Amino acid sequence: MLHGSCLCGGVAYRAEGPVHHASHCYCTMCQKQHGAAAGSYANVGSAGFVFERGADLVTEYASSDHGRRGFCRVCGSTLTWRSTRSPDRIAVSLGTLEPEYDRPVTRELHTDTKPRWLPARD
Repeated sequence: MLHGSCLCGGVAYRAEGPVHHASHCYCTMCQKQHGAAAGSYANVGSAGFVFERGADLVTEYASSDHGRRGFCRVCGSTLTWRSTRSPDRIAVSLGTLEPEYDRPVTRELHTDTKPRWLPARD
C-alpha cells in the first residue's frame, strides 16, 4: 500500500494494490507541471485509490484530450495523473509518497524531450 500527501498537508491519499510500474515521464507537460526534468509516477489500480482527507482541495486540470492532472489547489502539489482512456489506472506522484518510494523505476517515457542538462543515468 502507498500513502502520500501534498506539501501543505491538506490532502492525503492511499493506494492499495500492486504498483504496475513506475516511470519518469519527460514530456514537456510533465516538465512544466512538476517544474523539473520529469514527472515521476507509480501506476496503480484506480479501484484501490482513495483520498483520506482533503478531496475537496484537489483540482484536476485537463492537460490534453486524454490526460487529467490532479493537484492541491492550496499548495499546488502535483498528486495524480490519469488517462480518460484507461479509467482503471491512476498514477500517483512519487515525490508525494510517505515513506519515499523504494522500488525500481522501470520506464522512461518521452525521452525525445528529456532535457540535455539532465545527466545521463548509468
